Amino acid sequence: MHASGVILAAGRGDRFGGGRNKVWAELAGRPLLHYPLWAFAQSGAVSEVIVVARPGEERDVDTIAGAVPLPVRVVPGGERRQDSARAGVEAARGEYVLVHDGARPLVSPELIRRVLAAAEAHGAAVPVLPVADTVRYARDGYLAPEPVTRDGLVHIQTPQGARRELLLVAYTEATLRGLDLPDDAAALLALGQPVAAVPGDPKNLKVTRPGDLALAARLLGESD
Repeated sequence: MHASGVILAAGRGDRFGGGRNKVWAELAGRPLLHYPLWAFAQSGAVSEVIVVARPGEERDVDTIAGAVPLPVRVVPGGERRQDSARAGVEAARGEYVLVHDGARPLVSPELIRRVLAAAEAHGAAVPVLPVADTVRYARDGYLAPEPVTRDGLVHIQTPQGARRELLLVAYTEATLRGLDLPDDAAALLALGQPVAAVPGDPKNLKVTRPGDLALAARLLGESD
């Protein structure tokens, strides 16, 4: 098997409010998790999808995955994102894996293919967007006077792709060093592995707060 998708859907969603897992929030009448599942299926880039679910929500995932024309397996997630990502990658069978946040519903099949192609060429790749806004540090409620250049600054998205064995080594090393990782690229970079940057997609937003759902709905309507 050449490539697997791993969708992380085990988050607590503390900033989303209500104590619910945000992947079950509805977007145009469907849960957020529905959309990345179908994007991976339509991409033609992967032969399977592993969904890392919050324990107790496995049946909910099975319900929405039943119609997806791709093998979907569900594994329980861990306490941290990196624990869940490792569980998903360990369960995957592909030579390459693409790890995606389930709270990014508008990932496109084209972006999935682009990341996989770059991972094949370089060993690891992530989609990025350039930082357009002015950036400064704020200390004690006031802007710091020192300017921060935007040159080379990027926002990092998912899916993040890499050779499976490389990612597993990176996770193991991060655990041994006690690192708290924000994403998969951080594990690879800590290992000394170069990570290629490919053009991301402005529509590939992460739903973090309830207001993000309204923006996602508008973007979804624009793409219909």
